[in-house]
Amino acid sequence: MEKKRLPFTLYRVLAYVTGVWLLLLVLVAMPMKYLVDPETWLMPAIAIPHGYIYMAYVLVVLWLSLDRRWPALKTVGVMLAGTIPLLGFFIEHRIARQEKAATAAEAGQSAPAPTAEG
Repeated sequence: MEKKRLPFTLYRVLAYVTGVWLLLLVLVAMPMKYLVDPETWLMPAIAIPHGYIYMAYVLVVLWLSLDRRWPALKTVGVMLAGTIPLLGFFIEHRIARQEKAATAAEAGQSAPAPTAEG
């Protein structure tokens, strides 16, 4: 894998994993704790891994932002997107679209110009 693609690939994976764990936390564990059984084992079983996954997500976003030279506001916004259910999925899609456009532009600039033979 290219060195430049590694932080982006890790970001995409962790964005989805963080989003899924956050949805499990908000839609399953918290209602179970507050509506059914306050002493349920489900809350820590979902909340603790989600916390570790989110910290990995924040570190990878920081790595990606330093690699891509993002402004500070964009970096913090992407980090905070992992704290709002469903927003992380939308932000990940937007970042992936921007990355694809940047890669296409980079490839277009570095491609040699076609020459007319004949």
